[in-house]
Amino acid sequence: MKKDIHPEYMLCKVICACGNSFETKSTVAERSIDICNECHPFFTGSEKIVDAAGRVEKFKNKYKLS
Repeated sequence: MKKDIHPEYMLCKVICACGNSFETKSTVAERSIDICNECHPFFTGSEKIVDAAGRVEKFKNKYKLS
């Protein structure tokens, strides 16, 4: 490996929108995410729609779904 060309690898604090936080390793010190393993439907077993632009409502209105 060449010397002095690789980024610094450090502990990274990851903060989810649901309030959960954990540490991992990355090239940045802090990172914000929208969905983590504590709030993702696959892990929780509940359906949660993440929609920031109103796309779900637009789709439901277009196809007249409830």
